[in-house]
Amino acid sequence: MAAGSVGIAVADSRGMDSTVKKGSKKPAKLAKKKSVRKASPDQFAPDHASKMRMRIEAAIRQIPKGKVSTYGAVARAAGLPRGARLVARVLHRGFGLPWQRVLGAGGEIKLRGDSAIEQRLRLEAEGVHFRGRKVDMKLCEFKFKHT
Repeated sequence: MAAGSVGIAVADSRGMDSTVKKGSKKPAKLAKKKSVRKASPDQFAPDHASKMRMRIEAAIRQIPKGKVSTYGAVARAAGLPRGARLVARVLHRGFGLPWQRVLGAGGEIKLRGDSAIEQRLRLEAEGVHFRGRKVDMKLCEFKFKHT
C-alpha cells in the first residue's frame, strides 16, 4: 500500500493494483506497462537451438586426440560465424565432449584456476605441445574441412 497525491495504491489478493481515491469507495485500476519483445516465432524455437547445439557438438567431436582448435574455429565449422561465445556455452553445459581440445585465440587456455591446470594436464597427456603458457598452434592446430 502506498499513499500518493491522488489516492492510495492497494494490491488485492490476486495481485491486481488499484488506486482508491480519497473520499471514494470504488478503486480505479492502475495501468500497467507490458514489455513486449518482438521476435520471429521460430527464432527461439527449441528445435532451432538444439540444431545449433548439435552442430557445435559435432564439430568439437571432430577434433582428434593430440590436436586443438579455437572457439571461433569451432563456431565457423558449425556454420555459426561469430558464435565463439555460443561454443563456450555449449561446452559448459555439455557432457562427454572433449572440452580440453578447445582453446582461446592464439592457443591460450581461457579457463582459470584448477580448471586451467586440468585442461593443460589433459592436453599434455594427449601429446599437445606448449610454448610457454600457450599451445603451439602451428604444430597442434586442427583445421576443419570446409563443407
